Amino acid sequence: MINKYKRLFHREEEESHFWPSFTDLLTSVLLCFILIFLIMMVIKSFQIEEMKRTIDQIMGVRVHLINDLNDEFDDSPLSIEIDEETGALIFNTDVLFEFDAAVLKPEAFEFLDEFVPAYLDVLLESGYEEHISEIIIEGHADRNGSYLYNLELSQQRAFSVAEYILSEEFPYKNVQEHLKAKLTVNGRSFTEGRTDEDGNYSNQASRRVEFKFRLKDEEILEKTRELLGE
Repeated sequence: MINKYKRLFHREEEESHFWPSFTDLLTSVLLCFILIFLIMMVIKSFQIEEMKRTIDQIMGVRVHLINDLNDEFDDSPLSIEIDEETGALIFNTDVLFEFDAAVLKPEAFEFLDEFVPAYLDVLLESGYEEHISEIIIEGHADRNGSYLYNLELSQQRAFSVAEYILSEEFPYKNVQEHLKAKLTVNGRSFTEGRTDEDGNYSNQASRRVEFKFRLKDEEILEKTRELLGE
């Protein structure tokens, strides 16, 4: 009987030693998780700061590039409008095409011979080339006619411009190889119409060609900035 109680007491003593040890183990594991979490938070903080610096650098390139384009074309007789937000250079298609046509007018060649080298001098020869992923020629039409008709017209107009500046007739051959690596041609139909000074839709202003640029990883960086709350 005495031996029975001794065994019972010994078992209870072993269990009393077991539970504190298990509790200590749980505490150690929890502390490890807390330590890992804190380390990850510190690393994440450094990553966010680095990401912000990268975003600011890329966005700074855009600002400087738009400023340089403004300096280049501010006093130009070519009647070119610069979008201060995107850096797109906009000119009315009447400079290049007859109404409802996609064949370049004779005077269009002189315009492009003057405009394109000046534009590319800024984008490709001012230290920006490494940041540029695309140079885009984009055609836009007015609302006369169907969407598909104007889609084809706007694409053909943009293609006519690209075809000339990449042709043997274009006098500035030194920029053509750069263009081939980066050039994209788009047609937008009448999806992005423009208004006049009174805010009314304008057929004439909507008929246009735009030269645009896209910075490397621009869309990802914009999305990242939104996620960071910038």
